[in-house]
Amino acid sequence: MKIEVKNFGELSTKELYDVLQLRSEVFVVEQDCVYQDIDGKDERALHIMGWEDGNLVAYARCFQAGDYFDEASIGRVLVRENYRKMGYGHAITKASIEAIKTNYKADKIKISAQVYLVIFYESHGFKTIGDRYMEDGIPHIAMLRV
Repeated sequence: MKIEVKNFGELSTKELYDVLQLRSEVFVVEQDCVYQDIDGKDERALHIMGWEDGNLVAYARCFQAGDYFDEASIGRVLVRENYRKMGYGHAITKASIEAIKTNYKADKIKISAQVYLVIFYESHGFKTIGDRYMEDGIPHIAMLRV
């Protein structure tokens, strides 16, 4: 998988379309979650994209401290269904952590993780903080990496 990191202004129209299509495919259709994906925050984000044979197969978006949470953050982490179990989730998460360190000079990163992914994120140095909560009908928990 080839990973690219771009800010919003660097995204081509095709790349933006691919990002929005994949986010809709995974979060809205697959997870049956009706929510406002286009939330006005993409313009401030770094977009971490994983490509395989010209197809977007993994994605995450990152924010500097203060743009989403008080800490730098990673969100919208996903891997296209037929590319799971290939380590791409780990690769896109590692690339996101590195993008935050490189671009924002930050070590403290906060995420809002779906509860079933806690062990996955713990393997990347995140620790749960606070209580579980519902976000868009899906159980989540805040996690912090310092």
